[in-house]
Amino acid sequence: MSEVLREVADEERVSVGELIDRFGGRALGALLLIFGLACTLPLPPGGTTVFGLPLVLLGPQLLFGARAPWIPQGLRGRDVPTADLKKGLPRVLPWLERAEAVSKPRLHFLFGSWGQRLIGLICSVLAIVLILPIPLGNLLPGAAVSVLALALVQRDGALALVGYALTAASAGVLVLAAGLIARGLGQVLGAITAA
Repeated sequence: MSEVLREVADEERVSVGELIDRFGGRALGALLLIFGLACTLPLPPGGTTVFGLPLVLLGPQLLFGARAPWIPQGLRGRDVPTADLKKGLPRVLPWLERAEAVSKPRLHFLFGSWGQRLIGLICSVLAIVLILPIPLGNLLPGAAVSVLALALVQRDGALALVGYALTAASAGVLVLAAGLIARGLGQVLGAITAA
């Protein structure tokens, strides 16, 4: 995975279809990983929407048991914005290489039919969160998608458990943020109606 990502980062242009061909039989998990990692990078406003949209398409496919990704022909020919990847991948790749070095197939029961569907469901929900314009709301969901996707590619149940923990942390932070926003709006509305 890391070698292919290094090659991608060195290229000026790469299409979604070329990425699928490079990853072969593990393309679905690999694409989830690439777009999940991209969402963890410090991107300009709207960047997570660009990289999150493919996740909205890929997550449900895993949920419904697809073995290979289905991508509309128009999207297959579309270029992945490698300029943004070139800036952030040098920071992410050492972590990915370390994870690859220690990961190995284990806890296989987490990758049965229902296990893969659970990962697909989680990635689908997190993809919707990633396309929303939430300031700094991309880091934990992007990391959770990335770790779950790497676990899927490597068939590493220990990584899957880390991904589930990151998902729980993401949900907790989002619920806390939503509560703070609701409380703040309530106070503002209360002050307006009292005036």
